Amino acid sequence: MARLSRRRALDFWPGFVDALASLLMVLVFVILIFVIGQFVLADAVSGRDRALAQLNAELAALAKTLSLEQSARELADVRVGELSASLAGSEREREALSTELLSARGELHAAQDEAKAQREEAARLFADIAALARLKRELEAEVARLASALDTSERGLKEQTAMSEQAIAQVELLNRQLAAVRTQLEQLNAALAVAEAAAREKDLKIEELGRELNLALAARVKELARYRSEFFGRLQAVLGNRKDIQIVGDRFVFSSEVLFPTASDEVSAEGMIQLTRLAETLKTLSAEIPADLPWVLQVDGHTDRRPISTARFPSNWELSTARALAIVKFLRSQGIPPQRLAATGYGEFHPLDSRNAEDAYARNRRIELKLTSR
Repeated sequence: MARLSRRRALDFWPGFVDALASLLMVLVFVILIFVIGQFVLADAVSGRDRALAQLNAELAALAKTLSLEQSARELADVRVGELSASLAGSEREREALSTELLSARGELHAAQDEAKAQREEAARLFADIAALARLKRELEAEVARLASALDTSERGLKEQTAMSEQAIAQVELLNRQLAAVRTQLEQLNAALAVAEAAAREKDLKIEELGRELNLALAARVKELARYRSEFFGRLQAVLGNRKDIQIVGDRFVFSSEVLFPTASDEVSAEGMIQLTRLAETLKTLSAEIPADLPWVLQVDGHTDRRPISTARFPSNWELSTARALAIVKFLRSQGIPPQRLAATGYGEFHPLDSRNAEDAYARNRRIELKLTSR
């Protein structure tokens, strides 16, 4: 037992092994923690490098976009300058055309006055011609009577063997009267020819003035058509390409659902937005239309064929008329002059689609705008 006790006291190797094993485990754990930390750190650094590269790429893209925007802005500035110059030229051209229109209108009024005066002169000439024709007939009758009297006198002179001085004087007087009547008749024929030539010339002038008047009216109609086309183009650009807002011929057609609730004449919120855009476009265009051009915006209300019968709207006529009046009143409240507005209700009697189908009913429920003349 003593030897065994001494042997156990001197056997420290297992403890040393346990200590080394614990130390190695600690070192392995520390190394493992270090490796894991290095891996996490390397991953974080790699992620930051990727993020930095991505940010650099985005920065390059933004720089490129900025360069493109600067180029586009420069092009836009150049385009704005060109448009400004074109607008100034258009303004000068419009002023020149307005001046020419005023001059043409003055010439037209002068031509109308001259045509009226020439018509009155032609009427007076025709009256003079008729009077001269009556006088000619009377003189021809007088010549015939005098010729008959002369023949009778000559026969009496032949029958008489002796002629008195009084009979000779009477014959000479009749001859002089006959010559004077013939001279007067020739003068009347010449005056009648001159009057007829003047009347033909007046007719030609009246016809020419009529052609000039028709050309002037055609020019005014063409000018109004140009403003109508410009109005529809601007309105289409403002309202956008919508299926429920179309251009049909010379009319701008709104679906009723865009502006009004069902069976109502109160403008909806969306309808007020659309009508406000319409009013702004119309005010901009009206400033360019000459003041003496008699234009008017005609608002026509239409419904489908299904009848309505309420205390407020006994029929579709009342509903369509009330809707047209509501639009006219709204445009007037936006500053459009009332003398430039007109409202008409057609009810269901002018359909675009005569079928009995929902899509046909939707097409027929509409508000039409037409820029026309009074």
